[in-house]
Amino acid sequence: MKRNSIVLVLFLLLGGSLSLAAPADTVDTSAGPLKVTPINHASLLLEFGGKAIYVDPTAQGSYANLPKADLILITDLHPDHMVPAKIGEIRQPSTQIVAPAAVAQTVTESMVVNNGESKTAAGITIEALPMYNLVRGPGPGKFFHDRGRGNGYLLTLGGKRVYIAGDTECVPEMKALKNIDIAFVPMNLPYTMPPEEAAECVKAFQPKIVYPYHFGKSDLNVFANALKSEAGIEVRMRSWY
Repeated sequence: MKRNSIVLVLFLLLGGSLSLAAPADTVDTSAGPLKVTPINHASLLLEFGGKAIYVDPTAQGSYANLPKADLILITDLHPDHMVPAKIGEIRQPSTQIVAPAAVAQTVTESMVVNNGESKTAAGITIEALPMYNLVRGPGPGKFFHDRGRGNGYLLTLGGKRVYIAGDTECVPEMKALKNIDIAFVPMNLPYTMPPEEAAECVKAFQPKIVYPYHFGKSDLNVFANALKSEAGIEVRMRSWY
């Protein structure tokens, strides 16, 4: 048995929990295939044009058999999105990291991009979009995610517009999106929104493909059923846990 296999067996025997990456999907673009690999919770891998783009490396995800990162996008400072040890595991000397200012206080090598800004990293143009709570929070007058602290991201890869929502409710900025080809939309309570609300938001901006992610114990069938009448939207439910 190889050393990595022995380590994994011992980890599991000791009660560890590890989420192996799900099989990749492929989306055709004008510049070649875009591979989408769900990893865990809010963590995913996009492979395009010979580059590996990771979103929110998480402690529960397994990255051992995946390529090293050319670009890492971090959406928020919460530990299910920002894990410095995992960033260290997947990075290489040339890796670029893009993050909001709140994350850059810890991941100090990050290129800071704020809501509404666009920057280029690893040859890819990245637009940062707002992600925040409108009504949900830990107490009166407090929100789990304040507007401006975290980032959703919009990438254009081979002519496909890819939207990664981050931790957010159905905010006006999401509903106003146009011409989205692929969207990753969260739906877990109490931190983001329920599947019903997520579906209503998706109906508003009409992505061609939507992946429910960051969903915890939410019932994804509620989300999918709410979108059955939307002929132009393909719902892709994949294994994230």
